[in-house]
Amino acid sequence: MELFVLSLLNGLSYGLLLFMLSAGLTLIFSLMGVLNFAHGSFYMLGAYFAHTLAGLWGFWWALLLAPLLVGGLAALFHAQVLRRVAAHGHVAELLVTFGLSYVLLEVVQLVWGRGPVDYRVPVSLSGSLFTLWDVRFPAYRAFTMALALIVLGGLALWLRLSRGGLVVQAALSHPQAVQCLGHNVPRVFMGVFGCGAALAALAGVLGGNAFVTEPGMAATVGSIVFVVAVVGGLGSLWGAFWASLLMGLLQTAAVSWDLPLGGLRLSQLAPLLPYALLVLVLALYPRGLMGQRES
Repeated sequence: MELFVLSLLNGLSYGLLLFMLSAGLTLIFSLMGVLNFAHGSFYMLGAYFAHTLAGLWGFWWALLLAPLLVGGLAALFHAQVLRRVAAHGHVAELLVTFGLSYVLLEVVQLVWGRGPVDYRVPVSLSGSLFTLWDVRFPAYRAFTMALALIVLGGLALWLRLSRGGLVVQAALSHPQAVQCLGHNVPRVFMGVFGCGAALAALAGVLGGNAFVTEPGMAATVGSIVFVVAVVGGLGSLWGAFWASLLMGLLQTAAVSWDLPLGGLRLSQLAPLLPYALLVLVLALYPRGLMGQRES
């Protein structure tokens, strides 16, 4: 029972962190149709910005400013680069974001070096929230879980109830009509791209000190976040939420319940499980579990 409960809590905390990361990718794709290959790089950039800002002004300012800075840079990239190549189709958009991911990787290595940086959990959240069977559950993980749920609720309410969310959704299907009503459609899409990148950076702020902040983190999470987005269904925010939880629980359970499988252990197969799930889901549900757009 002890192992089950702790595995469940750890899986939920990891899954909700994945959701914050995949929510930005889902938002960009569902509202713009852009499959952003640089999304993992925005996650990495958020962690590095938070490391620097936390050293200057503390973690809480880093939590606020790092996503805003990354979101602003992403919006600038959309306005100056992505918007220009959009007329050439989705392949051109995909390639330019793929190139951006390598540019950001080289910039990070030039500025912060090729090794990991010392980005730590803040002292105010370094303790334990509660103790279960002599095992402490970190307060920082609970804070990450709570913030992810706030992000989910805020996005859902914004898209369904707010005037801005309705304008964004209308701009996707009827851009000319929205333009005639006086809304600047290119600026709307620029804001959406910036918000998606800011969500990835927020996940980087929270995940960078919980795990490791180093240049390879973009590639590590980049593949997982695409698996989450595809399994949940490209364009579905709720699909990304449930797929993130499923992925977090699956990998955590595989490590915790380290069962023997012939000459291997289940923990050795944990990195393969998300991709096996991806193949299985696409074989049964080509549009993902809750997909709204064709991939």
